[in-house]
Amino acid sequence: QVQLVESGGGLVQPGGSLRLTCAASGRLRSMITMGWYRQAPGKQRELVATITAGGHSNYADSVKGRVIISGDNAKNTVYLQMSSLKPEDTAVYYCKRDQWEEWALSRSYWGQGTQVTVSS
Repeated sequence: QVQLVESGGGLVQPGGSLRLTCAASGRLRSMITMGWYRQAPGKQRELVATITAGGHSNYADSVKGRVIISGDNAKNTVYLQMSSLKPEDTAVYYCKRDQWEEWALSRSYWGQGTQVTVSS
């Protein structure tokens, strides 16, 4: 079993900044990708950013230039640095980890989510 614990969400004014943290623990095996996703009320869950085991990152067009994804392998932790936040960034943000399991199978694990609200 793998547990992902997220923190760092909260209420922030437009133009403000937040840093989200996701700490992974449990039966950790070879990582493939970790990433952040978000879901706003009435909308589908969407990709925000991902980072591979090799350190390659990818961002959604809606957040390019405003967010940075990074990781700390020693702490099994991934971060999402967010700036210039807009009201449309309001959503529950989820951390996801993809890793190799037995029989060369991959499996995805999700965190519980942390609320980000951007409002005046």
